[in-house]
Amino acid sequence: MSKKQVLLSKVRDGGMMTGRDKLSLVLWLSLPAILGQLSTIIMQYIDTMMVGQLGANATASIGLVSTTCWLFGGLSASIGAGFSVLVAHHIGAKENDGARNVLRQAIMVCMSLGLLISFFCVSIHSWWPRFLGGTPEVAALSSKYFLVWSLTVPVMQLLFLSNGMLRSSGNMKTPMALGVLMCVLDVVFNLLLIPIWGVVGAALATTIAAVVTTICSFSYLITKSPELRLKGEPFSNFKFQIPIIRRSLKIGLPMAVEHVVFCAAQIVSTMIVAPLGAVAIAANTIGIVVESLCYMPGYGIGDAATTLIGQSYGAKRGDLIRSFSRLTVGLGMGVMTLLGVVMFLAAPLLMSMMTPDLMVQAQGIMALRIEAFAEPMYAASIVVYGVFMGLGDTLVPCIMNLGTIWLLRIPLAYVLAQTMGLKGVWLAMAIELTVRGLIFLVRLKMKKIKVYEGNKK
Repeated sequence: MSKKQVLLSKVRDGGMMTGRDKLSLVLWLSLPAILGQLSTIIMQYIDTMMVGQLGANATASIGLVSTTCWLFGGLSASIGAGFSVLVAHHIGAKENDGARNVLRQAIMVCMSLGLLISFFCVSIHSWWPRFLGGTPEVAALSSKYFLVWSLTVPVMQLLFLSNGMLRSSGNMKTPMALGVLMCVLDVVFNLLLIPIWGVVGAALATTIAAVVTTICSFSYLITKSPELRLKGEPFSNFKFQIPIIRRSLKIGLPMAVEHVVFCAAQIVSTMIVAPLGAVAIAANTIGIVVESLCYMPGYGIGDAATTLIGQSYGAKRGDLIRSFSRLTVGLGMGVMTLLGVVMFLAAPLLMSMMTPDLMVQAQGIMALRIEAFAEPMYAASIVVYGVFMGLGDTLVPCIMNLGTIWLLRIPLAYVLAQTMGLKGVWLAMAIELTVRGLIFLVRLKMKKIKVYEGNKK
């Protein structure tokens, strides 16, 4: 048994843990999660760099529908996260049969929803880019990209679900390795397909990489995971169980609603940027990708926080919940502050790597340097949200996220864009993220921890 497994056993069995044990466990779970997120960043960088060589219109065509892809791609993933939290609770309480039962429900519910989303996106792909305000040249490319992406939704949904379940069990290394595999495959197929089909080739490359990675992830989950493998179980075990679905929806539905409303805000932001022209859209798109260098590691630490808090909650370890909360939030803020400094200093180099267009570079550098100042508080909101997820507390955090975005970021971005252009949009974002982080820290300080009550109907 590895040192990490020994420490996780202490969490589940009520064993004593020193400060060093707690920090070691946080790092062992966080580092693979961070590396997994970094592989995603690298893949996004390479995609954007390769498409960026095709010109501002090509970059803008992907940027135009990127928020829509996040909207629909994350909708069923949010529902799946509710099941993952329940799995963490069951494993923390040493109820592996209950965890496997939740997994079966998750597979049925999430795949059904993934297929419905794919069908809907295919049905709107031809006119949606025009609705978002794209020029005829940009909209034509964007429509083709969106069609290929729409057909990939069920595959990506199964990948998100499989990786989320593995993380909930404490297995961070397998999702990390699979993330690296997907990145490598994406690069290979980008090199082969983008020169032939341009923007569509980029979408096809990601699709092929996702299919291969999903097969590996799901196969490992159901045949190799000690806590969750379903190998050998009869198909008759796959029956919808309303009590379990209801419990998961209580956690996941607020997240799904938040995701929809959040991405709607992103779409509105895109519509605010669109009238500023192809250069602004391209700079905004590339800036978001480059900024992920800072915030994706925060999400990795947030994933670790959800696992640690979820299993501590299932094991009825209130002492560990507080300790792991402080450690993960501190680590997240430290890492993202450091990366914010790097982003501020390296902004010219990063933008020049992404596009040869000097006008796009200038706009992107300005945006990144504004955003660098918001990274510490952005980290706080990301990791504290992961803590709340582990507790199954998602409704109030969702309201907090949506309140700051819709009541502060969107109105401020609209007003500032009139006189400051893209600079105003990013300044509004930085102000909102700072306010949001402060609010999350205050609520974490005031949060009262309740005891896990088992498998309630």
